[in-house]
Amino acid sequence: MGVLVLLCATVAVLIWSFLWVWNSSEQKRTREQTGLPGAGSRTLLVTAHPDDEAMFFAPTVLGLARLKHRVSLLCFSAGNYYNQGNIRKKELLQSCDVLGIPPSCVMIIDNRDFPDDPGVQWDTELVASILLQHIEVNGINLVVTFDAGGVSGHSNHIALHAAVRALHSERKFPKGCSVLTLQSVNVLRKYLSLLDLPWSLLHTQDVLFVLTSEEVAQAKLLVAGPDPRASCMLRTYFAVEMYLPALKTYKLHFYVILQ
Repeated sequence: MGVLVLLCATVAVLIWSFLWVWNSSEQKRTREQTGLPGAGSRTLLVTAHPDDEAMFFAPTVLGLARLKHRVSLLCFSAGNYYNQGNIRKKELLQSCDVLGIPPSCVMIIDNRDFPDDPGVQWDTELVASILLQHIEVNGINLVVTFDAGGVSGHSNHIALHAAVRALHSERKFPKGCSVLTLQSVNVLRKYLSLLDLPWSLLHTQDVLFVLTSEEVAQAKLLVAGPDPRASCMLRTYFAVEMYLPALKTYKLHFYVILQ
């Protein structure tokens, strides 16, 4: 048993080392060839509920921060499904603090138009209107949000993508504003952890970001955070975030290794 554990640990270290070296060599080429906004870019993370930033986007935020992006967050609900909206808003600010997003860069929309409820279809036009205004006022260069599957299939997540897609199809985004959407994957791939790496490497042209030891330490603070659902998910698997070229011709592939 001890030999097996040692072997697994050795393989994990070798894979992590390979990915870290590959990531270091690819970052500069990626920014130049794909058109990914560079240092100083204003990036907006658009989520539906408090804890989305931790459960789905933590590796993204940390990876973009390393690229010197100025990340802000627009959350479309207070997450009041269980009447704990006030608590979850505080937890969101705590989570953002861990991720390096200051309170001044966090906006939570807390009104009846956007209830935290998978059974309610949000008004796509209203979401799009609020989002576009926020983008224009804050000079956003890059928008990051869910894809058409919403990752978990939550209707509120899907509504955000529908709004972004509508803005894009109607050519309403400001010039120079790009969008990345988080690719939904099946449950098997989501929980395969390192076993998913060969498939990802062979079947995508994505750029792979491997978090540094310091960034892993930041992510671990989220694991120990106040939200038990986020903690459980982050402990269970290596959070894999794959971005499809929904509105641009590039992909991003983020991995975070939590030990």
